[in-house]
Amino acid sequence: MKSITIDDYKVKSQIELINRPTLLHLETDEKSVEKELRHVRKKLGKLQDTLYAHGKYAVLICIQGMDTAGKDSLIREVFKDFNTRGIVVHSFKVPTPLELAHDYLWRHYIALPAKGKFGIFNRTHYENVLVTRVHPGYIMSENIPGIESVEDIKENFWQERFDQINNFEDHIAKNGTIIFKFFLHLSKGEQKNRLLRRLIKEKKYWKFSPGDLKERKLWDQYQHCYQEAINHTSKPHAPWYTIPADDKASARYLVARILFDTLKTYKEIREPDLDPEIKANLEEYIKQLNKD
Repeated sequence: MKSITIDDYKVKSQIELINRPTLLHLETDEKSVEKELRHVRKKLGKLQDTLYAHGKYAVLICIQGMDTAGKDSLIREVFKDFNTRGIVVHSFKVPTPLELAHDYLWRHYIALPAKGKFGIFNRTHYENVLVTRVHPGYIMSENIPGIESVEDIKENFWQERFDQINNFEDHIAKNGTIIFKFFLHLSKGEQKNRLLRRLIKEKKYWKFSPGDLKERKLWDQYQHCYQEAINHTSKPHAPWYTIPADDKASARYLVARILFDTLKTYKEIREPDLDPEIKANLEEYIKQLNKD
């Protein structure tokens, strides 16, 4: 299988999405890719146990992408070998009345993973500079002082949100959260194929919504907003990775590799040493148990 360099997918300077690949050619068959994924995710599962025992870092994984990009299935397949006690998935939908009574980042703050755990945001705080930017009317439900109509939402409004998001991520990174942000980069042609499968295959009917077609007509606007968001918020402590998503198997493998290859560089993440007093009395504890 073709070797990959994960830095090739990290956003370290300004990008144009149109120039980033949507298909990763690993020069092997799908079964081989799936086998490699199983191998990497087992190592990830062991690393998660170590992170949990160490208890000083949390890991936040943010996943964004157009409809049908494969977010749900990627989460299912990449994290299959994780202990459920150490991972929490949040899927952010339309804000509730309670969430709208707070600032837009509040619901994301309270969903952050505790130290020792992995947290996955399936759709993230970036929806607040993506969906709301394409549909600025949604901002009105946030009841923000000084925003009385859509006309009050100027370009600087979005620049301020980028700054707020950067500050949010900088704060949690400095307090022990390791951040990964994945954009599943899907081609418009492949999205069409996946939407058609939802209409043709009965078992996929439930996934289809007429709203998907309405949003598809806004493809270019979404691509622009994604590009703007990525370019303004990819930082060394919270990098974006553009993941070619036209092939689901290779996308899952690439995400797993990025996670494992990055996390294994944190050499201080290891099981804590046994308390000296307990260690000094190990033989006595063994004797007590053997007497039972």
